[in-house]
Amino acid sequence: MFSLNKIIIKGWKTASLLVVFLFVSNTISIGRTEKPVLHGRHWVAITGKPLAATAGAMIFHRGGNAVDAACSMLAATCTMWDVLGWGGETQALIYNPQTKKVLGINALGAAPAGATPEFFKEKGLEYPPAYGPLAAVTPGTPGGLMVMLAEFGTMSLKEVLEPSMQMAEGYPAERQFTSGVERSKNRIKKWPYSKKILLPHLGEEHEAPHPGEIFRQLDLLETLKKIIEAEQKALAEGKNRKEAIYAAYERFYKGDIAEEYVRSCQEQGGLMTKEDLLNWKVYIEEPVMSTYKGIEVYKLTSWVQGPVLLQMLNMLENIDLKSMGFNSVNYIHTLYQVMNLAFADRDFYYGDPYFPPEEPIKGLLSKEYAKERLKKVNWNLNDPSVKPGDPYPFEGKKNPFLHLLEKWSNVGNLDSDKMSKREVEAFEVSFMAGTTSIQAADKSGWVVSITPSGGWIPACIAGNTGIGMSQRMQSFVLDEAKNPFNVVTPGKRPRATLTPSMALKDGKPFLSFAVQGGDTQDQNSLQFFLNMVEFGMNVQEACEAPNIVSYQMQSSFGRHVATPGRLTLNEKVLQKVRDNLESMAYKINIRKYTSGPLNAIFFDWKHGTFWGGSSNHGEDYGIAW
Repeated sequence: MFSLNKIIIKGWKTASLLVVFLFVSNTISIGRTEKPVLHGRHWVAITGKPLAATAGAMIFHRGGNAVDAACSMLAATCTMWDVLGWGGETQALIYNPQTKKVLGINALGAAPAGATPEFFKEKGLEYPPAYGPLAAVTPGTPGGLMVMLAEFGTMSLKEVLEPSMQMAEGYPAERQFTSGVERSKNRIKKWPYSKKILLPHLGEEHEAPHPGEIFRQLDLLETLKKIIEAEQKALAEGKNRKEAIYAAYERFYKGDIAEEYVRSCQEQGGLMTKEDLLNWKVYIEEPVMSTYKGIEVYKLTSWVQGPVLLQMLNMLENIDLKSMGFNSVNYIHTLYQVMNLAFADRDFYYGDPYFPPEEPIKGLLSKEYAKERLKKVNWNLNDPSVKPGDPYPFEGKKNPFLHLLEKWSNVGNLDSDKMSKREVEAFEVSFMAGTTSIQAADKSGWVVSITPSGGWIPACIAGNTGIGMSQRMQSFVLDEAKNPFNVVTPGKRPRATLTPSMALKDGKPFLSFAVQGGDTQDQNSLQFFLNMVEFGMNVQEACEAPNIVSYQMQSSFGRHVATPGRLTLNEKVLQKVRDNLESMAYKINIRKYTSGPLNAIFFDWKHGTFWGGSSNHGEDYGIAW
């Protein structure tokens, strides 16, 4: 192991050294937190909304396990439109205490029939659209929820969905939701079924629901009742719990719910067919894993951005981060450069592993490849010309895409210097586009980490189902020169940003964590993990600690733009540190909150308890017992 402190510091001014060491001594711990740690002995339930966390607590109090509670929280967050809806997608990691293994749930929707590069190019589009029926992939969350519950839960679908059904019947809307609807109302008005449900005060100055107003979704309630009817009918016929849940799954994807979903999607100009829903399925997968100083870190594979965290940890394991000091000049520059190397690989090599070409995931996660990538770092200045590497030799193969790599570049993708302040802020908001996260654990050993998303406001609702369609199609590319693994194809899943995390230490759960925020998710997850492992923060301190954000990678949304050198810092970072970074070719902006929203559980095996953490940014909330 070598210390890059010495490499980076060499040649710097003495003043820079003083800044580094002063910053080290004052910021290893962030001290008093805005939220308290959640301490629990029996269970922990954390998610993006207080009401949804309450749904998880209700399930735990009724004897459910962590999977039951996580499924109930997932249903509640969808019903509350917590930056996602029922037609979106679900990604999960589950620790099974019976097998002592981590498994993955792939419930990401797929492109429908007719979704080809030629189709979108003929419409004059550079990428699939960000909104509306043509942005929709098949709904994944209902299937993901039912498969998780059937395979690893203990309760019935009726029991788990009871809180969300009560909410669909009517719940007091919160300001974040009502403000989002009001801001998006002009787009919502284009879709008749969305307008009917989301704008109850049509024609008034404020057309969205008001904060505290009882918001009713009777079409969604009817859909949930149909799902439960299918389950209860199967139980009455002598089917067991698992079989009955799959009967509900069949009704959603093959029965009358599917028919209405497809009919209304096509009516509004979408491409979805009955066959698309019929052929789609949930995959139970083996996740990818790498180690960081003996800690096993698990992520979903290349159909999301998950492996990028492992790539970053593989590189950083070779560096003495702790001696640099938390958020020192050295530390921030190192993180930024390593992020850019890993995310450049993500932007070019990640895609649906169930479709050719085969992703070089073994090479990407090679420890030797990580050391080779580190050789590309400029330790004195930001490098805006960072490109994807060549992982193929590290799995004994020849790279078939070298001709594309020669021309690949993020430079000139977007010049933020020519953008207005409002345009820059809008870009940053879209870059960190939110979803929610769900964390659950119980005393029997089950642990669940979920990052669901899609079907967010403004959503095009599918007819009388009450279900908002996904907008994930926009994460595809149309040109293989941008990413040959992620070109839109019917039946293929887009490479998404959604990325739950889990870590084991000494063969037992150590951390379960996830964060919302689009392309910043694994940037935040990386820093959370290092906050605990390298800097000794507790789980709440680590959730609230000020993060940095890079925009040098390509956005997974809209026009897939990048702004090399752009860096968000927390307002707590010292001015002298900012000045040094600006001299290293960074374009800096300052924010009060840069920490998430992050949700996490730490497993205290010394005392046999759980420590829950929930970011101070956003409405995320947890309950423990």
